[in-house]
Amino acid sequence: MLMSYETSLELLKAHIKPYEKVEKIALTQCLGRILAQNIKAPQNQPEFPISAMDGYALKFDEQDKPLRVLGTTPAGKMPEFKVESGTCVKTFTGSLMSEGSDTLVPVENVELKEGQIYIKEAVKKSFAVRKVGESYQKGELLLAKGTKLDYSEIALLAELGFFHISVFVRPVVGVLSSGSEIKDLGEILENPAQIRSSNHIALANLAQKLGCEARVFPLLKDEEKLTQSTLENALKTCDILITTGGVSMGDFDFLKKAVREYEVIIDKVDIKPGRHIKIAQFEEKFILALPGFPYSAMVMFNLYARELLNAWLLQPKDYVCKAFLQGVYKRKSPHLEFVACNVEFQNGRIVANLKGKKEGSSAIINNLNHKATLMIVPKESEILENESLVEVIFMP
Repeated sequence: MLMSYETSLELLKAHIKPYEKVEKIALTQCLGRILAQNIKAPQNQPEFPISAMDGYALKFDEQDKPLRVLGTTPAGKMPEFKVESGTCVKTFTGSLMSEGSDTLVPVENVELKEGQIYIKEAVKKSFAVRKVGESYQKGELLLAKGTKLDYSEIALLAELGFFHISVFVRPVVGVLSSGSEIKDLGEILENPAQIRSSNHIALANLAQKLGCEARVFPLLKDEEKLTQSTLENALKTCDILITTGGVSMGDFDFLKKAVREYEVIIDKVDIKPGRHIKIAQFEEKFILALPGFPYSAMVMFNLYARELLNAWLLQPKDYVCKAFLQGVYKRKSPHLEFVACNVEFQNGRIVANLKGKKEGSSAIINNLNHKATLMIVPKESEILENESLVEVIFMP
């Protein structure tokens, strides 16, 4: 009896240990990297009340009379004046508010005559004043370990004064495609029985999209001794080794035997595509032996390698959601199916459809073009009716 998809994920997770490879890199080099430390605010920001506009700092309840201008407070300078009754200080955007003031009246609201301002239009109390701790307060968690650093997070780290930051080392994902019938980029097809390999290209790019370093190994021919030694050597430099092909029931499927030399966690799963998948562990490393068909390989990478990487890098599983199916789908197999579909937003709803998707083998690469999504078809559902609520998985 084949293992269920849910059980396979539980088994995989049970074997995943925390990923502890961390490095410090310059802030200017950390775009897209995964934070390996919690970042808390060392102080309030701002530390003092700050002007949000050009204007005059004054006491709120004195806007109905002329106010003498004591001087100016430029940005970057400590205030030199204390605001008392009948006075104000000209204050610029980003400047600290002078002691005694609680409100800023914009320059366009006042008329200046002989060193005094006359307020033409009053404002509310605390107008245009950034209060202490408005951005964040001392001790507040600003960025959690596992945060993927984008431009805004990096800007925050710069504001906090970081020059170097601790990030997870990019896991090394090796890709080893096998099959005597496949040819590499630039090689000539010698007969119609041969095909160009696409798996190693697709999976390396998927790994990079998920924040990994991809390492592509030379294509592996169907030779038993060569298969075992190649696997051993590839594992020396990888955290995860992805193989494609050679895991089914054919006479030349030597990868299946080679993988079984390690601790096999998962051996076949009740899913389509990819039911012949095998996952093994060697020390802290993982081997994911995927099918050779391109569609199957990419789907399996998304379902299993992504799960493993997310656990290591503390990434949320926020790429699964519900959608309303447009049209009817009839299940094609007795297994849990993952079917390429399109997802769109229409009238405030997430909808899925199969426009342009071709029925057929797991070799149809172009079914995953145009930001395809995977629709999950439960074993219990022979037919998914129009407007059925289905679960979908967004590809990276």
